[in-house]
Amino acid sequence: MTIDLPHETAPQAHLFTCWPSDGALWDADLEPAQAEFACFLKAVIAPSATGRTLDLTILAATDQAEASARKALGRRARVVRAPFGDVWARDTGPVFLRRDGEAVAVRFRFNGWGGKYELPGDDTVGGVIATLAGARQERVDLVAEGGALEFDGEGTLITTRQCLLNRNRNPGLGEAAVEARLKAALGVEKVLWVDEGLVADHTDGHIDNIVRFARPGVVVCQSPRGDDDPQGAVLDAIARQLSGMTDARGRRLQVRRIPSPGRVELGDGEVVPASHMNWVIGPRNIVVPVYGTEGGAAAITALRRIFPDREVVGASARAILTGGGAFHCVTCHQAGE
Repeated sequence: MTIDLPHETAPQAHLFTCWPSDGALWDADLEPAQAEFACFLKAVIAPSATGRTLDLTILAATDQAEASARKALGRRARVVRAPFGDVWARDTGPVFLRRDGEAVAVRFRFNGWGGKYELPGDDTVGGVIATLAGARQERVDLVAEGGALEFDGEGTLITTRQCLLNRNRNPGLGEAAVEARLKAALGVEKVLWVDEGLVADHTDGHIDNIVRFARPGVVVCQSPRGDDDPQGAVLDAIARQLSGMTDARGRRLQVRRIPSPGRVELGDGEVVPASHMNWVIGPRNIVVPVYGTEGGAAAITALRRIFPDREVVGASARAILTGGGAFHCVTCHQAGE
Protein backbone atom coordinates (compact mmCIF):
# COMPACT_ATOMS: atom_id res chain seq x y z
CA MET A 1 0.00 0.00 0.00
CA THR A 2 1.28 3.43 -0.92
CA ILE A 3 0.19 6.63 0.81
CA ASP A 4 0.86 10.03 -0.71
CA LEU A 5 0.61 13.02 1.64
CA PRO A 6 2.73 15.68 -0.07
CA HIS A 7 4.16 18.88 1.32
CA GLU A 8 2.06 21.96 0.67
CA THR A 9 4.48 23.28 -1.96
CA ALA A 10 3.41 20.37 -4.19
CA PRO A 11 0.80 21.19 -6.85
CA GLN A 12 -2.63 21.47 -5.28
CA ALA A 13 -5.91 20.68 -6.98
CA HIS A 14 -8.46 22.26 -4.69
CA LEU A 15 -8.77 24.74 -1.84
CA PHE A 16 -11.81 24.83 0.44
CA THR A 17 -12.84 27.54 2.86
CA CYS A 18 -15.85 28.64 4.90
CA TRP A 19 -16.90 32.27 4.37
CA PRO A 20 -17.52 34.35 7.52
CA SER A 21 -21.27 33.99 7.92
CA ASP A 22 -22.44 34.32 11.53
CA GLY A 23 -23.06 37.91 12.58
CA ALA A 24 -23.44 36.84 16.21
CA LEU A 25 -19.91 35.39 16.19
CA TRP A 26 -18.19 38.16 14.25
CA ASP A 27 -20.25 41.18 15.32
CA ALA A 28 -18.72 44.37 13.86
CA ASP A 29 -15.87 42.37 12.33
CA LEU A 30 -18.07 40.35 9.96
CA GLU A 31 -17.74 42.57 6.88
CA PRO A 32 -14.06 43.44 7.56
CA ALA A 33 -13.30 39.71 7.85
CA GLN A 34 -15.16 39.04 4.60
CA ALA A 35 -13.08 41.74 2.91
CA GLU A 36 -9.86 40.15 4.20
CA PHE A 37 -11.03 36.74 2.95
CA ALA A 38 -11.58 38.18 -0.51
CA CYS A 39 -8.12 39.76 -0.59
CA PHE A 40 -6.10 36.76 0.53
CA LEU A 41 -8.09 34.23 -1.52
CA LYS A 42 -7.58 36.21 -4.72
CA ALA A 43 -3.84 36.18 -4.03
CA VAL A 44 -3.79 32.45 -3.17
CA ILE A 45 -5.56 31.31 -6.35
CA ALA A 46 -3.56 33.56 -8.69
CA PRO A 47 -2.23 31.35 -11.53
CA SER A 48 1.45 30.52 -11.75
CA ALA A 49 3.67 31.90 -14.49
CA THR A 50 3.19 28.62 -16.34
CA GLY A 51 -0.60 28.84 -16.08
CA ARG A 52 -1.14 26.37 -13.25
CA THR A 53 -4.38 27.13 -11.41
CA LEU A 54 -6.06 26.23 -8.14
CA ASP A 55 -9.78 25.50 -7.87
CA LEU A 56 -11.50 27.26 -4.98
CA THR A 57 -14.73 26.20 -3.27
CA ILE A 58 -16.32 28.48 -0.69
CA LEU A 59 -18.96 27.27 1.75
CA ALA A 60 -21.46 29.96 2.78
CA ALA A 61 -24.03 29.44 5.54
CA THR A 62 -26.34 32.45 5.12
CA ASP A 63 -27.91 34.55 2.38
CA GLN A 64 -25.68 37.51 3.22
CA ALA A 65 -22.54 35.37 3.21
CA GLU A 66 -23.40 33.73 -0.10
CA ALA A 67 -24.05 37.10 -1.73
CA SER A 68 -20.84 38.52 -0.24
CA ALA A 69 -18.72 35.62 -1.47
CA ARG A 70 -20.19 35.70 -4.97
CA LYS A 71 -19.69 39.46 -5.23
CA ALA A 72 -16.10 39.22 -3.98
CA LEU A 73 -14.86 36.27 -6.05
CA GLY A 74 -17.26 36.07 -8.97
CA ARG A 75 -16.41 33.24 -11.33
CA ARG A 76 -13.06 32.65 -9.67
CA ALA A 77 -14.72 30.44 -7.05
CA ARG A 78 -17.49 27.91 -6.67
CA VAL A 79 -19.81 29.07 -3.88
CA VAL A 80 -21.81 26.33 -2.15
CA ARG A 81 -24.58 26.89 0.37
CA ALA A 82 -23.82 24.63 3.33
CA PRO A 83 -24.15 24.80 7.13
CA PHE A 84 -21.16 25.00 9.42
CA GLY A 85 -20.33 26.45 12.82
CA ASP A 86 -17.41 28.78 12.09
CA VAL A 87 -14.79 29.35 9.42
CA TRP A 88 -11.88 27.22 10.68
CA ALA A 89 -11.89 24.67 7.85
CA ARG A 90 -8.33 23.52 8.55
CA ASP A 91 -9.54 22.11 11.85
CA THR A 92 -13.08 20.99 11.05
CA GLY A 93 -12.23 19.75 7.56
CA PRO A 94 -10.42 16.54 6.60
CA VAL A 95 -6.76 15.84 5.91
CA PHE A 96 -6.58 14.79 2.27
CA LEU A 97 -4.20 12.11 1.02
CA ARG A 98 -4.06 9.43 -1.65
CA ARG A 99 -3.96 5.75 -0.74
CA ASP A 100 -3.00 3.48 -3.65
CA GLY A 101 -4.03 6.31 -5.95
CA GLU A 102 -7.47 6.81 -4.41
CA ALA A 103 -8.47 10.18 -2.94
CA VAL A 104 -9.08 9.79 0.79
CA ALA A 105 -10.39 12.32 3.31
CA VAL A 106 -9.11 11.45 6.78
CA ARG A 107 -11.50 12.79 9.40
CA PHE A 108 -10.41 13.01 13.00
CA ARG A 109 -12.88 13.58 15.83
CA PHE A 110 -13.54 17.26 16.48
CA ASN A 111 -14.62 18.47 19.91
CA GLY A 112 -14.51 22.25 19.65
CA TRP A 113 -10.83 22.66 20.56
CA GLY A 114 -11.22 20.80 23.80
CA GLY A 115 -14.81 21.79 24.43
CA LYS A 116 -14.22 25.56 24.26
CA TYR A 117 -16.35 26.35 21.20
CA GLU A 118 -18.84 23.66 20.23
CA LEU A 119 -21.01 24.94 17.39
CA PRO A 120 -23.64 23.07 15.35
CA GLY A 121 -22.19 22.00 12.03
CA ASP A 122 -18.53 21.99 12.97
CA ASP A 123 -18.52 18.24 13.54
CA THR A 124 -20.19 17.51 10.17
CA VAL A 125 -18.72 20.07 7.75
CA GLY A 126 -15.71 17.82 7.20
CA GLY A 127 -18.03 15.33 5.52
CA VAL A 128 -19.46 18.06 3.30
CA ILE A 129 -15.96 19.06 2.17
CA ALA A 130 -14.96 15.43 1.57
CA THR A 131 -18.04 14.86 -0.59
CA LEU A 132 -17.40 18.02 -2.61
CA ALA A 133 -13.83 16.78 -3.17
CA GLY A 134 -15.01 13.37 -4.34
CA ALA A 135 -12.91 11.63 -1.69
CA ARG A 136 -13.64 8.50 0.29
CA GLN A 137 -13.97 9.27 3.99
CA GLU A 138 -12.03 7.49 6.71
CA ARG A 139 -12.89 8.23 10.35
CA VAL A 140 -10.16 8.11 13.00
CA ASP A 141 -10.77 7.58 16.70
CA LEU A 142 -8.56 10.45 17.81
CA VAL A 143 -9.40 14.05 18.62
CA ALA A 144 -7.18 16.21 16.41
CA GLU A 145 -7.40 19.24 14.17
CA GLY A 146 -5.65 19.86 10.87
CA GLY A 147 -3.94 22.94 12.30
CA ALA A 148 -2.22 20.67 14.81
CA LEU A 149 -0.52 18.61 12.08
CA GLU A 150 2.36 19.74 9.86
CA PHE A 151 3.81 17.38 7.20
CA ASP A 152 7.05 17.40 5.24
CA GLY A 153 5.74 15.11 2.47
CA GLU A 154 8.42 12.51 3.18
CA GLY A 155 7.03 10.75 6.23
CA THR A 156 7.56 13.33 8.98
CA LEU A 157 4.82 14.96 11.04
CA ILE A 158 5.31 17.74 13.62
CA THR A 159 2.75 18.48 16.32
CA THR A 160 2.60 19.74 19.91
CA ARG A 161 2.18 17.94 23.19
CA GLN A 162 0.11 20.83 24.50
CA CYS A 163 -2.58 20.06 21.92
CA LEU A 164 -2.77 16.35 21.15
CA LEU A 165 -1.79 15.14 24.62
CA ASN A 166 -4.10 17.61 26.33
CA ARG A 167 -6.63 16.11 28.73
CA ASN A 168 -9.33 18.07 26.89
CA ARG A 169 -8.56 16.17 23.66
CA ASN A 170 -7.43 12.62 24.29
CA PRO A 171 -7.57 11.75 28.00
CA GLY A 172 -5.96 8.46 28.80
CA LEU A 173 -3.85 8.33 25.64
CA GLY A 174 -0.11 8.73 26.02
CA GLU A 175 2.41 9.89 23.48
CA ALA A 176 3.10 6.43 22.07
CA ALA A 177 -0.61 5.67 21.59
CA VAL A 178 -1.28 8.98 19.83
CA GLU A 179 1.75 8.43 17.58
CA ALA A 180 0.49 4.97 16.64
CA ARG A 181 -2.91 6.28 15.62
CA LEU A 182 -1.39 9.13 13.59
CA LYS A 183 0.94 6.75 11.77
CA ALA A 184 -1.85 4.29 10.98
CA ALA A 185 -4.22 6.99 9.73
CA LEU A 186 -1.80 9.13 7.76
CA GLY A 187 1.03 6.82 6.75
CA VAL A 188 3.69 8.96 8.43
CA GLU A 189 6.82 7.29 9.73
CA LYS A 190 7.99 9.69 12.43
CA VAL A 191 6.20 12.12 14.75
CA LEU A 192 8.15 15.06 16.17
CA TRP A 193 6.84 16.76 19.31
CA VAL A 194 7.17 20.42 20.26
CA ASP A 195 6.12 21.11 23.83
CA GLU A 196 3.98 24.26 23.64
CA GLY A 197 2.46 26.75 21.24
CA LEU A 198 1.72 30.45 21.47
CA VAL A 199 0.59 32.21 24.62
CA ALA A 200 -3.18 32.88 24.63
CA ASP A 201 -3.87 30.47 21.76
CA HIS A 202 -7.30 28.91 22.33
CA THR A 203 -6.29 25.95 20.13
CA ASP A 204 -3.84 24.80 22.81
CA GLY A 205 -0.76 25.17 20.69
CA HIS A 206 -1.54 24.50 17.05
CA ILE A 207 1.60 23.82 15.07
CA ASP A 208 0.58 25.92 12.05
CA ASN A 209 1.06 29.04 14.16
CA ILE A 210 4.59 28.14 15.27
CA VAL A 211 6.40 25.66 12.95
CA ARG A 212 6.06 25.03 9.22
CA PHE A 213 8.12 22.95 6.81
CA ALA A 214 9.58 25.04 3.99
CA ARG A 215 10.59 21.77 2.37
CA PRO A 216 11.75 18.38 3.64
CA GLY A 217 14.54 18.87 6.15
CA VAL A 218 13.94 22.62 6.58
CA VAL A 219 11.59 24.11 9.16
CA VAL A 220 10.61 27.72 9.77
CA CYS A 221 9.77 29.22 13.16
CA GLN A 222 9.67 32.72 14.58
CA SER A 223 12.04 34.87 16.60
CA PRO A 224 10.85 37.47 19.11
CA ARG A 225 10.40 41.04 17.95
CA GLY A 226 10.81 43.70 20.61
CA ASP A 227 11.40 43.46 24.33
CA ASP A 228 7.66 43.36 24.94
CA ASP A 229 6.97 40.38 22.65
CA PRO A 230 4.71 38.20 24.83
CA GLN A 231 5.76 35.11 22.85
CA GLY A 232 9.50 35.62 23.30
CA ALA A 233 10.25 32.77 25.72
CA VAL A 234 7.99 30.33 23.85
CA LEU A 235 9.50 31.16 20.45
CA ASP A 236 13.06 30.65 21.69
CA ALA A 237 12.10 27.34 23.32
CA ILE A 238 10.54 26.13 20.06
CA ALA A 239 13.72 26.92 18.10
CA ARG A 240 15.87 25.09 20.66
CA GLN A 241 13.69 22.00 20.50
CA LEU A 242 13.66 21.92 16.71
CA SER A 243 17.45 22.24 16.50
CA GLY A 244 17.86 18.86 18.17
CA MET A 245 15.40 16.94 15.99
CA THR A 246 15.89 14.61 13.04
CA ASP A 247 13.24 13.72 10.47
CA ALA A 248 12.01 10.40 9.09
CA ARG A 249 14.95 10.28 6.67
CA GLY A 250 17.47 10.82 9.47
CA ARG A 251 18.30 14.42 8.56
CA ARG A 252 18.89 16.92 11.33
CA LEU A 253 16.39 19.70 10.81
CA GLN A 254 17.67 23.00 9.44
CA VAL A 255 15.94 25.71 11.45
CA ARG A 256 15.18 29.06 9.80
CA ARG A 257 13.69 31.89 11.84
CA ILE A 258 11.58 34.84 10.76
CA PRO A 259 10.49 37.82 12.89
CA SER A 260 7.25 37.48 14.81
CA PRO A 261 4.61 40.22 14.68
CA GLY A 262 5.65 41.22 18.20
CA ARG A 263 3.02 42.37 20.64
CA VAL A 264 -0.40 42.57 18.98
CA GLU A 265 -3.55 43.76 20.72
CA LEU A 266 -6.97 44.27 19.21
CA GLY A 267 -8.16 47.24 21.21
CA ASP A 268 -9.00 45.63 24.54
CA GLY A 269 -5.46 45.47 25.94
CA GLU A 270 -5.34 41.66 25.79
CA VAL A 271 -2.55 39.88 23.94
CA VAL A 272 -3.65 37.84 20.91
CA PRO A 273 -1.71 34.93 19.31
CA ALA A 274 -0.78 36.73 16.10
CA SER A 275 1.61 34.79 13.86
CA HIS A 276 3.23 35.18 10.44
CA MET A 277 3.50 31.38 10.20
CA ASN A 278 -0.12 30.88 9.18
CA TRP A 279 0.58 31.27 5.47
CA VAL A 280 -1.15 29.51 2.56
CA ILE A 281 0.68 28.38 -0.58
CA GLY A 282 -0.90 28.86 -3.99
CA PRO A 283 0.32 28.24 -7.55
CA ARG A 284 2.19 31.56 -7.63
CA ASN A 285 2.02 33.20 -4.21
CA ILE A 286 2.69 32.35 -0.62
CA VAL A 287 0.20 34.58 1.17
CA VAL A 288 1.35 35.60 4.65
CA PRO A 289 -0.92 37.12 7.31
CA VAL A 290 0.15 40.56 8.54
CA TYR A 291 -1.32 42.72 11.27
CA GLY A 292 -0.16 46.28 10.69
CA THR A 293 3.07 45.87 12.65
CA GLU A 294 6.62 46.50 11.49
CA GLY A 295 7.31 42.80 11.82
CA GLY A 296 5.19 42.06 8.77
CA ALA A 297 7.58 43.51 6.20
CA ALA A 298 10.57 41.92 7.92
CA ALA A 299 8.89 38.50 7.97
CA ILE A 300 8.03 38.71 4.26
CA THR A 301 11.62 39.67 3.42
CA ALA A 302 12.90 36.68 5.41
CA LEU A 303 10.43 34.31 3.76
CA ARG A 304 11.44 35.46 0.29
CA ARG A 305 14.95 34.20 1.05
CA ILE A 306 13.55 30.87 2.27
CA PHE A 307 11.23 30.45 -0.76
CA PRO A 308 13.26 31.93 -3.65
CA ASP A 309 11.10 30.21 -6.28
CA ARG A 310 7.81 31.70 -5.04
CA GLU A 311 6.27 35.11 -4.72
CA VAL A 312 5.75 35.94 -1.05
CA VAL A 313 3.07 38.53 -0.39
CA GLY A 314 1.39 39.86 2.73
CA ALA A 315 -2.33 40.35 3.29
CA SER A 316 -4.12 41.77 6.29
CA ALA A 317 -5.54 39.24 8.77
CA ARG A 318 -6.33 41.63 11.60
CA ALA A 319 -10.12 41.23 11.37
CA ILE A 320 -9.86 37.45 10.88
CA LEU A 321 -7.65 37.30 13.97
CA THR A 322 -10.52 38.60 16.09
CA GLY A 323 -12.07 35.17 15.50
CA GLY A 324 -8.92 33.39 16.62
CA GLY A 325 -6.75 32.55 13.61
CA ALA A 326 -5.56 33.46 10.12
CA PHE A 327 -5.25 32.12 6.56
CA HIS A 328 -4.05 28.55 7.04
CA CYS A 329 -6.64 28.08 9.80
CA VAL A 330 -9.54 28.90 7.47
CA THR A 331 -8.50 26.80 4.48
CA CYS A 332 -8.30 23.09 3.71
CA HIS A 333 -6.39 21.86 0.66
CA GLN A 334 -6.42 18.79 -1.55
CA ALA A 335 -3.24 18.04 -3.45
CA GLY A 336 -3.27 17.26 -7.15
CA GLU A 337 -2.75 13.79 -8.57
